[in-house]
Amino acid sequence: MAITSATKPLHRFVYLASQSPRRRQLLDQLGVRHELLLADADEDAESLEATRHGELPLDYVERVTRAKLAAARVRLKRRGLPPAPILCADTTVALGRRILGKPADAADAAATLAALSGRSHRVLTAVAVWDGRRTAFAISDSHVRFASLPREVIEAYVASGEPFGKAGSYAIQSSLAGWIERIAGSYSGIMGLPLYETTQLLRHARVQC
Repeated sequence: MAITSATKPLHRFVYLASQSPRRRQLLDQLGVRHELLLADADEDAESLEATRHGELPLDYVERVTRAKLAAARVRLKRRGLPPAPILCADTTVALGRRILGKPADAADAAATLAALSGRSHRVLTAVAVWDGRRTAFAISDSHVRFASLPREVIEAYVASGEPFGKAGSYAIQSSLAGWIERIAGSYSGIMGLPLYETTQLLRHARVQC
């Protein structure tokens, strides 16, 4: 079927408002050109990820992603950069109603991994793409089950520094993957950017991919 003029790619690149090297890697996998649109030094980007009392994980990840996108749109206008769609994403790990964010320190990381040991949890990744006029939004909801993690495995993993800066204190593409019994959902979504949902949003925004 021929591509109509309404669906032909219009944009040759997208702004990525994320510091995550994994999201850059996944966009590269899709063949999507991207430029970083990171926060200025005087922006308190971390405050956008603060949790609110009683907030459910799904509500949290959507709110944070939309807040990141709003901040990125202001940033784009302030810098006077060439117009192009903006992509934002956020990933959170949920154990029941409990949101497991980035660990504050080694003790926090170890406690989080101990809580995940031998149990299933959810990994929620929200993606938002603003095409200059409107925002399209999607959420990837995956389930991950860890086998029982021996104490020495947790200690070695925390000592490696891998948990820091990662929701739930782990990365699925790291050595801890050897202790994951099963996953249901999107592997790339667990990494931080679900490729199927992202592709659909980018095509809708007429980004070349």
